[in-house]
Amino acid sequence: MIFRKRKNVRFSHCDPAGIVFYPRYAELCNEVVEDWFREALAVDFHHLHEKLGLGIPVVRFEADFLHPSTYGEELDFSLNVVEIGNASLRLRLLLACDGQERVRVLIKVAMISMDSMRAVEIDAGWRKKFTDFLE
Repeated sequence: MIFRKRKNVRFSHCDPAGIVFYPRYAELCNEVVEDWFREALAVDFHHLHEKLGLGIPVVRFEADFLHPSTYGEELDFSLNVVEIGNASLRLRLLLACDGQERVRVLIKVAMISMDSMRAVEIDAGWRKKFTDFLE
């Protein structure tokens, strides 16, 4: 499966040139990952952090900026899992507008204990949820 989400490019995302300021893409991608957890995996970040004691911090972020995006456009995000490791996931996010690819992103997140801030093994339950989105 592929998780899809549409996001509006807001004025606050843009620099004085009127295009999305590149760090804002990282924020938008983080929002989409959070939406994926809540909407597709049925675990919101509050529950993940506060009840389950787990986090998924980004440990690597790579982006290719292909075309600029401007205020008022709608970006279509698609997210899928590229790789499931022992304690980490690699996610691919593609951002497009009207069928034109704008940004390609690879994110590596680690599953950690919120108590120790150390990586923990991805258990069978999580592995099953993530595998549903494996490309």
